[in-house]
Amino acid sequence: MTAMLPRRPDLSEREIEVLIAWLVCDSKREVTERLFLADSTVSTYIQRVRSKYDAVGRPARTKVRLLLRALEDGHIRLDDL
Repeated sequence: MTAMLPRRPDLSEREIEVLIAWLVCDSKREVTERLFLADSTVSTYIQRVRSKYDAVGRPARTKVRLLLRALEDGHIRLDDL
């Protein structure tokens, strides 16, 4: 019997871009400056990503969990950190 692969949420390119920036930056302020977005916009993107992971049964309620999910799904590599 083969193991089932975890379901990947359908993230947009922009959601992935914001997620990666948020994972590699030390603060949300750094993300806003890097991507020219408002704090609330960054928060909205991260919440959407979390919701999409929840919807496929792979909750990611912390930054560490989101990092693990992004690594598992190939959105980021350890070398990028």
